[in-house]
Amino acid sequence: MKTLTVKVGNVLIGSGNRIVPQTMCNTHTYDIEETVQQCRRMKEAGAQIIRITVPGMKEVEDIREIHRKLRENGIDTPLVADIHFSSETAIAVASVVEKVRINPGNFHRDHEIAKQQFAKFIEVCKANNTAVRVGLNHGSLGDYITNLYGNTPLAMAKAAMEWIDMCVENDFYNVVVSLKSSNTIVMVEAYRLLAKEMQAKGVVFPLHVGVTEAGNGDSGRIKSCVGISTLLSEGIGNTVRVSLTEDPVNEIPVARYLCDRYDGLIKSSLKEEKAEGKKITAVYEAPSRERLIEDFACDFGKRLLDREIDDVVLKGTYVSDNGEIVVLDGSKEADYLADELQQASRRRFYKPEYIACPGCGRTMYNLQETFEQVKSRTAHLKDVVIAVMGCIVNGPGEMADADWGYVGEGNHKVSIYKGKNPILKHVPDSEAVDKLVELIEADRKQG
Repeated sequence: MKTLTVKVGNVLIGSGNRIVPQTMCNTHTYDIEETVQQCRRMKEAGAQIIRITVPGMKEVEDIREIHRKLRENGIDTPLVADIHFSSETAIAVASVVEKVRINPGNFHRDHEIAKQQFAKFIEVCKANNTAVRVGLNHGSLGDYITNLYGNTPLAMAKAAMEWIDMCVENDFYNVVVSLKSSNTIVMVEAYRLLAKEMQAKGVVFPLHVGVTEAGNGDSGRIKSCVGISTLLSEGIGNTVRVSLTEDPVNEIPVARYLCDRYDGLIKSSLKEEKAEGKKITAVYEAPSRERLIEDFACDFGKRLLDREIDDVVLKGTYVSDNGEIVVLDGSKEADYLADELQQASRRRFYKPEYIACPGCGRTMYNLQETFEQVKSRTAHLKDVVIAVMGCIVNGPGEMADADWGYVGEGNHKVSIYKGKNPILKHVPDSEAVDKLVELIEADRKQG
């Protein structure tokens, strides 16, 4: 899809340019030295753009100092300030960094004031050559748009178009747009609708694509590859972020794989496929387990998502870390990876569906450790969606699909949600996983 070109510091995003891999710090922004060191590791791993949370005015000065220290040390990777619930902070930080991400759903509670503040924000961005990401999330669209269109992919596309139109009205085109969801079907449909809307208007901005709150491990990688590859294979997407509940440096190899694959630099290790109706047998000769997972998800995720096929049997080989050839034919691992692909494509659920944010400077507890505890304690359940979210700022909104939620409040306290409603607040984090599991089990017995 032909798009405008956006300049983010020394990086170009859009048609005619390589797909750009990026990531986000999970350090506390006030911890300047730790954030600088994490940025250094991200740069070394291949991140071309790095995002950092800026929760309020104090952190504007923190990110200014982070920016200064990085440039002083020869690291010129563009920085993105991540803003939620504070249009004033967005205006203040726009002169400090190369790009600002704003979420229209929470730019300001009053929609008319939000539009006024956005016009002020754009003027600062123009004056400083600062790029903007208009970044909408499925669970935080705001009342204004959901009252018109519901909490749907169409609502996401319509909300983005309203803000895109405001950018055009203000003669501002240094804009990237994203529509994130943890549900791969919702995410793909929203981007497809937005692409059509922009093409109909005749002004097509570059798209930042990703599956938000994808989780971790094999699940997070497969889910991310399914959603992102579906869009990239259709020419939709110009920059990629893979959101894993892990050290964010781990996101970058997956993002780079996706960028390289859809820039035509690497090919799948798929050796052959055989069709029997809508059931496929796929045979691989993969150079590593990681590459097998990525290739498998990209080769067949879109086809499952779009219901072109119903099932995939995985066969072939991959090379283990110690150099041994691992045979997949008829193995438990092959069945497991096929199940993971079905779940990521939302065709068959063999375990709970987990939504877990990657964490950022707003997270006030050990998110990765807690997520592993929740997974191990609930792995026996099926047909339930469980969210583990880092903070109260975005957690309740962005776990829109969840049946149950574990949301950090800060100060070692947690809120537990059933659907969109908090049913327990201020639970000590030492007790919160037990409480969550007790509530889920009790609810299932009653139901």
